[in-house]
Amino acid sequence: MRRDQLEHLIRAAGALLGEDRIVVIGSQAILATFPDGLPAPAVASVEADLLPLDDPDGEKALEISGNMGEASRFQETHGVYADGVEPGTARLPAEWEARLIPICNENTNGVTGFCLEAYDLCASKLLAGRHKDFVFCDALLAGGHLDPSIVRVRIPYTNASHDERRRIAGFLDRY
Repeated sequence: MRRDQLEHLIRAAGALLGEDRIVVIGSQAILATFPDGLPAPAVASVEADLLPLDDPDGEKALEISGNMGEASRFQETHGVYADGVEPGTARLPAEWEARLIPICNENTNGVTGFCLEAYDLCASKLLAGRHKDFVFCDALLAGGHLDPSIVRVRIPYTNASHDERRRIAGFLDRY
């Protein structure tokens, strides 16, 4: 995904919901910190995880997924899609909200996409523990975009188990 495609998703989600703010918690939130020049595995995804604000029953998330989700007309037309997600979707370090990075410009039509900061994003991906998440983090760490010592500092501020901490430490030791 390119930065302009993420901005389009932010704009479209805002218009769909009639709101001017949304949170981007998936891998493509990295485009707020690094708009370009990322290694291919970091921008390989064609979907963005969008977390609507004030969505206690998950209806807004469902609306995003239903109108802009995988195999939707939106994806057929634009080549990218959005998954509407709920707050428990990502396991994040404490105080992550204070570190969100806004994207708001002409291409978002005044809708602000608050994107996970890169180190919070990497910590979350390592906690998710899927192969694709390790590939994503590896690309950022190996490419010099992230400092492994900062990722390491964020992990204790999550709900990671002892085994997860050990697994993540082993992964980070490679850098």
